[in-house]
Amino acid sequence: MTPPASARLDYLDATRAFALVLGVVFHASFSFVPFFMGWAVQDVSTSQLAANFLLVSHSFRMALFFLLAGFFSQGMLQRRGLGAFLGTRVVRIGVPFAASWFLLRPLMISGWIIGAASLRGDYDFWAGIRAGFATLQTLPADLFTGTHLWFLYYLLLITGLALVVRTVARAANRVLPRLLPRLDAGAAWLARSAWALPLLVLATAGALWGMQGWGMDTPDKSLWPQWPVIAVYGGSFGLGWLFARQPDAITAFGRVTVTRVLLAIASAVLALKLSVIQGDPGHPHFLAARLAFALCYATLMWTLVTLTLGFFRKFCSRPRPVIRYLADSSYWMYLIHLPVVVWLQVAVAEVPLHWSLKLTFVSGATIAIALLTYDLFVRSTFVGRILNGRRRDRVLAFSPKKPRANETRLLSHSAQPDARVH
Repeated sequence: MTPPASARLDYLDATRAFALVLGVVFHASFSFVPFFMGWAVQDVSTSQLAANFLLVSHSFRMALFFLLAGFFSQGMLQRRGLGAFLGTRVVRIGVPFAASWFLLRPLMISGWIIGAASLRGDYDFWAGIRAGFATLQTLPADLFTGTHLWFLYYLLLITGLALVVRTVARAANRVLPRLLPRLDAGAAWLARSAWALPLLVLATAGALWGMQGWGMDTPDKSLWPQWPVIAVYGGSFGLGWLFARQPDAITAFGRVTVTRVLLAIASAVLALKLSVIQGDPGHPHFLAARLAFALCYATLMWTLVTLTLGFFRKFCSRPRPVIRYLADSSYWMYLIHLPVVVWLQVAVAEVPLHWSLKLTFVSGATIAIALLTYDLFVRSTFVGRILNGRRRDRVLAFSPKKPRANETRLLSHSAQPDARVH
């Protein structure tokens, strides 16, 4: 059953845009961490606050993204059918993944090359760009190493798994006719039950135990799937998928309560304190600390997911053109942001300013560049059609063609759930 309320979709658009814009600030913070993390460059001004922000934001932003992706995917499948759904997945996920790989990966690698050169006092931007594209000659060596495009690859994998589960469930429903209604009832119960968070926390903590690190692993080293990562993000996707079959489930799930706020604060504090031990396997309480960390991190993940949904439902439930525009542009923004972030980090690394000012500049400039390029080169072109399903008029300049009627109303489709990959 597809949710009918446009207000719900307006706030979900805002939530989706927030999840991906947060990714820009997340990556922009890496150069300001006071210890080496293998990043392209380390700034002269650092702070533990940047490291704390990385841990907290990483705990929930991609889980939130995959939950929304599952919700919108199920909505689109219900409206348009399996054939159209598969076609849009290929066009909106597969094509950008393949095309971006050969354009964005060399640009991102160039950031590491430029960063290393800057440490030697030999900064040369264009030489770094050329060296980045030269790495294409070494493929397939290190094919899938060190790029943020893993999220598209895993979205394709998880969508495929969801369709397999759907096929099995529909076949089983012929033998057990009450199976699908019971699954829907279970999703509705989970959305409203006080047991929802404990169950999700325990399941997620179990998956975290299988990670290479103490938090969520970033599966950007190989095309071979990391099953603990698929368990967490696939579970988030499946949860959103089930919620889309219940009109009010995601609204009930995203409740803001005092208990959840206190849990989020307490779990964040404990996770930050326990994370100090992860670098010391010889600590006498290493395993106990890791178990406690997994529980705190999972609690932090799901309390922040629910609180974020509730926050945007409260404050962004009304249609707003700015929110609609950000939601439309966020997919493009996330695709191209990482090379820009790294280049700007290298450019300001030696500037004697406070880290917070430079983080604000790197994040703001990256978002501004992404929005400018989106409006001029994507929104009204075939690229916009691939990413967003349709072309729309520019905001900074009028389109040369006379707009069609359905392109002039910025909010014309807000009343229907959308399966875009923002």
